[in-house]
Amino acid sequence: MATAYIGLGSNLGDRMATLRTALQRLKTLGPIAGVSSLYETEPVGYLGQPHFLNAVVAVESVLAPADLLRALLDIERDLGRTRSFPSAPRTLDLDLLLVDNVILDTTDVTLPHPRLHQRAFVLVPLAELNPEMVHPVSGQTMGQLLGALPDRSGVEIYAPTGWESGAV
Repeated sequence: MATAYIGLGSNLGDRMATLRTALQRLKTLGPIAGVSSLYETEPVGYLGQPHFLNAVVAVESVLAPADLLRALLDIERDLGRTRSFPSAPRTLDLDLLLVDNVILDTTDVTLPHPRLHQRAFVLVPLAELNPEMVHPVSGQTMGQLLGALPDRSGVEIYAPTGWESGAV
């Protein structure tokens, strides 16, 4: 069993409801080992769209990375994701960020996620879950990577841990 860290994002429709539903679906892939707070974040890339809600979830899974990624794409599709252009607004975005210390670069999957270390909307919740986790390529901890970002503006806490249960 491996720990997979999955980034969740949504900026269309009922964002929180979509993320809660996605989390329920992620539970079918393995036990949930951790859920970050929920953050409201500014869009990256295509700026003419609504703000996102983002979080990171740790899932204990026996699935191989390529199978896990296929399952994430199925969840996205089932919850209304359409791919019109890169960085387009979306009901749901699920990114496979890390799977333990796996380094992988195939036509299907790249691990760790190639832009993980550049994105505050990923590093803030990831460092919240596990600040001492080491990036398998750079050798730096998530806390160090977050500290090295030149700009963390545009990432604001939206709901503390507990959002996933509906308590918030």
